[in-house]
Amino acid sequence: MTAAYRSGCVALLGRPNVGKSSIINALIGEKVAAVSPKAQTTRNAVRCIYTTASEQIVFVDTPGIHKPKHALGSFMMQEAEDALGQVDAVCFVVEAGDQTIGEKEEMILGVLSQLSLPVVLAVNKIDKLPDKKLYAKTSDLYKERLKPAAIVPISAADGTNLKLLAAELGKLLPEQAAIYPEDMLMDSTERFLAAEVIREKIFLLTEDEVPHGAAVMVDEFRSPDEYPDLKTARIRATIVVDKDGQKGIIIGKGGAKLKAIGTAARKDLEKKFGYPVFLQLWVKVKPGWRKSEEELRRLGYSF
Repeated sequence: MTAAYRSGCVALLGRPNVGKSSIINALIGEKVAAVSPKAQTTRNAVRCIYTTASEQIVFVDTPGIHKPKHALGSFMMQEAEDALGQVDAVCFVVEAGDQTIGEKEEMILGVLSQLSLPVVLAVNKIDKLPDKKLYAKTSDLYKERLKPAAIVPISAADGTNLKLLAAELGKLLPEQAAIYPEDMLMDSTERFLAAEVIREKIFLLTEDEVPHGAAVMVDEFRSPDEYPDLKTARIRATIVVDKDGQKGIIIGKGGAKLKAIGTAARKDLEKKFGYPVFLQLWVKVKPGWRKSEEELRRLGYSF
């Protein structure tokens, strides 16, 4: 008897920079979620789609759980909470080697204790352990309080057990047909993807508070798909920052930093879209934009 097809949504929860976006990208085999070594790279709940012959898992990559310090932080937390109301299961990602349950993990445990969703505990970064079996010291911290449906030690960096993680999550999904076409990897507009790619490059190429004080607004997006007479996509975007000093850092001496951000973003976008891209970037200062719900709405963060 052939096993029934399963599909549904899974929320990825975990503290900032625990590797949630890296897990999705490694599973799908293509970079569909913004990644950087810095915490809180993810701001919106992004839907990324993993499809096999037996299951389709719609991963909802949520912003890292944290105590918000401004309106943007509140928006990010609301995104994470809203995602939990729309999923069939949760993948709670923790880091191998943790010796205690941290403050952010306590916050997540508190949220999960109020829900009836099944949870798989993913212990990430086992590649960093001298002995991969030592992950059990971390998973034992959560066994009693979380009572997970499964515990899977993984490494997004080298791919260890990622297919096993997907299989365990697939067991928790309802028996139904696929939600999205099998060749679809992300439920987002090209405009959103362009803004995310540019923002990721700001995170990767600038330091300290600069990337956290920056947002990206796509002012124009004209692609060959929409305009057949075009051979090259034309994208014009504005990088919004909090302070004049941040603007200077992003532009760099003689515009070198902004050029590097634009070049890196353009190469990624051309790879994703499959056609040449002409990318123009501008930098604008809007003091306190992270604290203003009105400004956040203008920038596409919907409350």
